[in-house]
Amino acid sequence: MIARGGIGASAPRVCAALCALVLGGIGLAAAEHDHRAASLATPSAGAAAIEAPPWVCLIKVDGSINPAVAAYIEDGIAYAGARNAGALVIELDTPGGLLGSAQRIVKDLLNAPLPTIVYVAPSGASAASAGTFITEAAAVAAMAPGTTIGAAHPVGEGGSEIKGVVGKKIENFTASFAGSIARSRGRNEEWIEQAVRESAAISEAEALKRHVIDIVAPDLRSLLVQASGREVKVGGGAVVKLKLADAAIRRLRMTLGQALLNVLADPNIVYLLMLAGIVGIYFEFAHPGFYLPGVVGAICLLLALGSFEILPINLTGLLLLMLGIGMLVSEAFLRSYGVLGIGGVIAFVIGSLFLIDSSQTDLEVNRGIIAGAAAAMSAFILGLGWIVLRERHRRPTTGREGMVGEIGEVREAIAPGAPGRVFVHGEHWRAASSEALGVGARARVIAVHGLEIEVRGES
Repeated sequence: MIARGGIGASAPRVCAALCALVLGGIGLAAAEHDHRAASLATPSAGAAAIEAPPWVCLIKVDGSINPAVAAYIEDGIAYAGARNAGALVIELDTPGGLLGSAQRIVKDLLNAPLPTIVYVAPSGASAASAGTFITEAAAVAAMAPGTTIGAAHPVGEGGSEIKGVVGKKIENFTASFAGSIARSRGRNEEWIEQAVRESAAISEAEALKRHVIDIVAPDLRSLLVQASGREVKVGGGAVVKLKLADAAIRRLRMTLGQALLNVLADPNIVYLLMLAGIVGIYFEFAHPGFYLPGVVGAICLLLALGSFEILPINLTGLLLLMLGIGMLVSEAFLRSYGVLGIGGVIAFVIGSLFLIDSSQTDLEVNRGIIAGAAAAMSAFILGLGWIVLRERHRRPTTGREGMVGEIGEVREAIAPGAPGRVFVHGEHWRAASSEALGVGARARVIAVHGLEIEVRGES
């Protein structure tokens, strides 16, 4: 299933600007080894030029296709191209992602100034959905044994097929986009259209047989050996002969900013951040003065809102989610006999299921996380409500109402019509009684009349 659309438009632009300001100031990623320039050495006068040993730049994409991954690949192409790398190798394992990000990556790969290789690895990995287009856009497409590629059909809400004219338009556009990639690289156009129209998926052996990919290699070194000697086309139409058999491998990692955005592109992380933010802020309002829950909640909520610029958020799902939480909170303070609580749980679960717009991406919140969050949120809110209700029914312990029922000691004799004094609740009170009570007798308070209490003997 393929992701359709781009960056979600429902998030506040202020959050996106704050995230961009913070993340944009973070420096370039550190490479795994020393990333000094691998270019031709400048010869001295009269000496022959000495060619530096070949090397390839390796980047790894393990997760969804999103704007952070697109920026990471762009940086990799720029870095490797500027330092005369023999090729850029992208080790890929993805379930899919946003079509907008995939289109951006495809454009970068087709116009890269150096050879690009996409290697679906390790064994068990897949290049599904948007990953199919990225693999086909590389100058050399390769897969490890035990990997799969395909399943790129567009889907609608909840993963269902998009019906009618709109669905046909989306399918035709995606098929045309996929076919143009395969055609530009001289690969199997017919199969990639099947991957879009029929959700076809095949193994690495079948992909090699049907000329969907170029190489099957058990590891990266074997891939470089097999790729050596091939002539590939790079951006601008130039043809380059690969010489990678003995090339050194240097890995380029994501910058800290890209890594953070990549994490925020995970719907499960965003969902948990949003819940943590709501609970933290609710706790701060319910118990002002703690500060820590409010601070943590605000940070989590801002991060979640900022990620809405990356993920396509369904406004209906978000409103249902907020309504559900509001009803659960109301149940803690109102006597609805469970109506608000049950309605809140139902709205919460439905809103969670529809939070991510699946017509624009095949990413979704894990159903287990939704079930766990619904159970935890319900238990927390309803438990808090039970505590509040219990406190409301507890007998007062302070003020005038708190005096009734207390037992004190008579310090000055009391007779009917002749008040005395009783020491009760840490204070001396003027006390009246309908019975005689001597000094030292125990007396229970039965009423409070201004500054005088009414007592009776307590045996």
